[in-house]
Amino acid sequence: MIDDVGLDLAAARRVIALDAGVSIAVLPYAEAAATVSAEAAAAGHDVLLHMPMEPQGEQDPGPNALLVGNTAAENLRRLKWHLARLPGAIGLNNHMGSRFTADAAQMRPVLEAANDAQLFYLDSRTSGSSVGYEVARELPMPALQRDIFLDH
Repeated sequence: MIDDVGLDLAAARRVIALDAGVSIAVLPYAEAAATVSAEAAAAGHDVLLHMPMEPQGEQDPGPNALLVGNTAAENLRRLKWHLARLPGAIGLNNHMGSRFTADAAQMRPVLEAANDAQLFYLDSRTSGSSVGYEVARELPMPALQRDIFLDH
C-alpha cells in the first residue's frame, strides 16, 4: 500500500508504473484524483480512498476532512463528496485521523456508509488509540489494519 498519492501527477504515475500488486490510496481532493484513480485501476492496482480525517494537533488533513466536532450528517456528506471523486475505489483508509479514528461514535456512521457502499476499511493506525478496525469488525465489515509503516 502506498498512500498520499495524487497531489503530484508525475509522482503518481511513477507509483502506477510499479508492480500491480501494490495498492494505491489516493487523496480524493487532489486535482488529478479521478485521473490517478482511473489510471491506477487500469494498470491493475487496487485503489483506496485515502479519507482525510482529523489528526491530533494542528496539521491540516485537507478539505472536507471528517472532524469530531461535526454532526454525523455533515461527516457523511463529506464522505460522499470524497467518494464521488474516486468512483473506482474498493476501500478506504484514513489520511491522518489520529483524533477521528479514536472516536467510536464518529467512526461508526462513516464505516456503516462505507460498508453500504461495499468498501472495506484499512485502519492506517496513525495512533495506538484508533478504534476503526474494531468498529468495522463489529458491523461486520471487511477490515484490515496495518502492522508496518514505512515513511520517507
